[in-house]
Amino acid sequence: MSKRHSVKYKIDRRLGENIWGRPKSPLNARAYGPGQHGQRRKGKLSDYGLQLRAKQKLKGYYGSVTEKAFKRLYTEAARVKGDTGENLIGLLESRLDAIVYRAKFVATVFAARQFVSHGHILVNGKRVNIPSYQVKVGDKVEVRERSKQLAVLIEATQLGERDVPDYVEVDHNKMVATFVRVPGLSDVPYPVQMEPNLVVEFYSR
Repeated sequence: MSKRHSVKYKIDRRLGENIWGRPKSPLNARAYGPGQHGQRRKGKLSDYGLQLRAKQKLKGYYGSVTEKAFKRLYTEAARVKGDTGENLIGLLESRLDAIVYRAKFVATVFAARQFVSHGHILVNGKRVNIPSYQVKVGDKVEVRERSKQLAVLIEATQLGERDVPDYVEVDHNKMVATFVRVPGLSDVPYPVQMEPNLVVEFYSR
């Protein structure tokens, strides 16, 4: 598994947006980038700059997915029939760590990746510890029995800062979620505007 080296909230500050909509984001207090040059005035971005920024924002939102993994998802999205941007969002939201996050089993996308990697999750009754595992429509994702009393799990289900989207059905009493359907861009509750069309343009250059 690849290791994330950057501090997660620096992603927020570098992009200038609270991409997870969390009250802990330092942007709530310091609306400028990190480092000694963070308060410099920003020039107008080129088309390439806008495309790169859109890619960094989408990658960052899903826990800083590696470039190799992200490019692989883009290639798959482009291969499948339909709108490539919509397909990309559908593939990202079908990742096991994304389902665990959407189901509110954990508080953050980074915690979701760790939760899956540590073997706390079952898919259709079998333990899966690969965060990028692609969940299929109808699959049941559940917390294994011996992990159901973990404090991080109990705290996350009580968080009021976000709701479970309608493409994931969850029973928090049993800690079981079902992936009902693959969402499109308009279905996903992003706290900020995502622009997968610019990501497609970036890779299509």
